Amino acid sequence: MQRGFSGGRGFDGGPRFSPGPGFGRRKGPPTSFIAIGVALIQVLGTAFAASHQAGARPLDALALVQLLAGPAALLLRRRMPVLMVPLTFAAALAYLLAGYPWGPVVVSFAVSLMLSAAAGLRWLAWLGAGSAAATVLLWSLLVGDEAWPLRFSAAAAWAAILVLLGEGFRRRREQLAEYRRRRAAAEQAERDEYRLTLARDIHDVVAHSLSMINVQASVALHLGANEPERLRPALEAIKAASKESLAEVRQLLGVLREDAPLHPGARPGLARIPELVEHARLAGLRVDLEGPPELPGAGEAQQEAAYRVVQEALSNVRRHSGASTAVVRLALAGNTLEVTVDDDGAGLDWSKQGGAEPGNGLTGMRERVEALGGSLALLPLDGLPPNRGLRVKATLPLAEGTGP
Repeated sequence: MQRGFSGGRGFDGGPRFSPGPGFGRRKGPPTSFIAIGVALIQVLGTAFAASHQAGARPLDALALVQLLAGPAALLLRRRMPVLMVPLTFAAALAYLLAGYPWGPVVVSFAVSLMLSAAAGLRWLAWLGAGSAAATVLLWSLLVGDEAWPLRFSAAAAWAAILVLLGEGFRRRREQLAEYRRRRAAAEQAERDEYRLTLARDIHDVVAHSLSMINVQASVALHLGANEPERLRPALEAIKAASKESLAEVRQLLGVLREDAPLHPGARPGLARIPELVEHARLAGLRVDLEGPPELPGAGEAQQEAAYRVVQEALSNVRRHSGASTAVVRLALAGNTLEVTVDDDGAGLDWSKQGGAEPGNGLTGMRERVEALGGSLALLPLDGLPPNRGLRVKATLPLAEGTGP
């Protein structure tokens, strides 16, 4: 039986997870905050710079409008992002052409380049960066600035850096989104695996116990009329099987309610296989157990899988095969635990196995074994007539470095 996950259980029986740090959906600061911050930088910064520039055109209402036009264009970030770069560029250029003092008027344009690149509008961001560099070059040539190569290079470099910063933000956001998708997929797979494990456990417990109770009840009815002195052992077997079934079902429900934590002793293992054999004998099946109840190197997961394989195989022998004898073998072969259950019953119709649908029990056995990297095989038993006898063989690899 599987232990509960460390994250707890949800109301539907699946694991409940607590997202790790930074796992939330982050879209960056609100656009309004960005626009307000840029507006304060441009207005206050330009006013401070103007106080140190003698002979520049004084700041007036038109200058204030132009200084605020760029930050206002940033508000189009969500609705019409393609207009951010041209509008902020136009606002800064109009301010400078009007002869107002130099200052941080280009901050809104710089922010629009980063936001456009971060939004995936690479063509627009690079077009804006190229336009800014070309404008600086043209301005320097028109005013006869001898340092125009330096100014052009600096403008082009800064514009490229801004675009690359936006690209970095975009890639970081995509990486976080991919991480969230992978984590959500991993959590869903873990929830599905838990439900599948719980379904296998419930089937193994209920099917085995009810099969045992049904067989013993039939025996009790027969003995009650013909051999009353043998009635008591049959009723005792029914009582033992029902008690064990109730205990395991309560434990499964306790995992869902989180009020009955599991402990290592609650997990069935090799030591409890003799109980399965004894129950099958009480049901009238002659069963031999070969192999020690404890094998070195067999971990808890392998022991539980071996127990469930024997449990389901013996249940199927009693319910379906009509067998009179069975043999359970446990052995270590190298670094592998081998579990074999043979019977002399009706076997399987091998001509139809290619199209036959496996039952829940066989499917559960196979899934449980394969989850540990092992394999499960159903084989005809040699030495018996055709279509007679069946061998259920499970091989379970042990942890690396274990074994005899």
